Amino acid sequence: MKYLPLCLMLSVCVLISETSSAHAEKYNPLEKKKSRLQKPVDITIQDSGRQRDIPLRIYLPAQTQAAPVVLFSHGLGGSRNGSQYLGEHWAARGYVVVYLQHHGSDETVWKDVSARERLKALKGATTLQNTIDRYQDVSTVLDQLTNWNADAKHRFHQRFDLKHIGMSGHSFGAVTTQGVSGQSWRLVGKKFTDPRIKAAVMFSPSSQGRSNPEQSFGQVSIPWMLLTGTKDTSPIKDTTVEDRRKVYQGLPDTIDKYELVLFDAQHSAFSDGRQRLGVPRRNPQHHPVILGVTTAFWDTYLRQNQDARKWLQGKPCWQLIAPQDEWQFEKTTATD
Repeated sequence: MKYLPLCLMLSVCVLISETSSAHAEKYNPLEKKKSRLQKPVDITIQDSGRQRDIPLRIYLPAQTQAAPVVLFSHGLGGSRNGSQYLGEHWAARGYVVVYLQHHGSDETVWKDVSARERLKALKGATTLQNTIDRYQDVSTVLDQLTNWNADAKHRFHQRFDLKHIGMSGHSFGAVTTQGVSGQSWRLVGKKFTDPRIKAAVMFSPSSQGRSNPEQSFGQVSIPWMLLTGTKDTSPIKDTTVEDRRKVYQGLPDTIDKYELVLFDAQHSAFSDGRQRLGVPRRNPQHHPVILGVTTAFWDTYLRQNQDARKWLQGKPCWQLIAPQDEWQFEKTTATD
């Protein structure tokens, strides 16, 4: 057997290391492909067993081959039309993005109610049944995507990579995401974890009242990313920033977990569209940060992109985040 001289071996190792670093530096989660996105598809599916309609908005990437899927669940009083900046960017990065609308806790709760009664109406929609309905909506949608994917006559035939599914949501949608991706909730009495979900992102998560965070989140077994802000409070259940940050504290050390706290960000920082009068304008720098870290997260855990992992867990991510923001993570595997 012939051996390379030691100096040549060292040169090769250095070259490989430099090449790997160069690839990681070239990775940019904010870069979009030049191909024009397709117009989103609005469609409503029926859960006959529950006699329940579930409106969807589906963003498809430009490529026609099967793509990883990310589901998004709206907050209390929202709809499938909210937070579209996320779907547009994630789809431009090669993901199928499916927005769910949950009857009973969507915009119909407040639209025909007088302004002075809206907060009361919204609080009244935070019921146990509406929470369970949301959990079941997610599994119903995944079942429908599976059927469409297998139907040779359907326009979505083989468009979904159902081995790589992510789940996401804001506020009540974050609660929904938590419930289907590993959280144990004592009030429900059972778990609604859907094993098809491989990674999850929560905007404005919630620790669900006085329950022990470790009891609630200690059985989570997939990667989680949590995003909140230093002013991310809510009058619905008097939720504080401290309540939101308990989620990260309760997660086990056996998973990869991330938490980003945006400085001065309020509850509306993670949405888009028109803001209420009297609410400070969103910081225009927050959305690029949100898009950057979440895209790198999906690329890491739904595509197993090692350059994305190095970006997310390395210096490039720190360079995108503002100095006043708080960023922490724990990983179970070493990264070069």
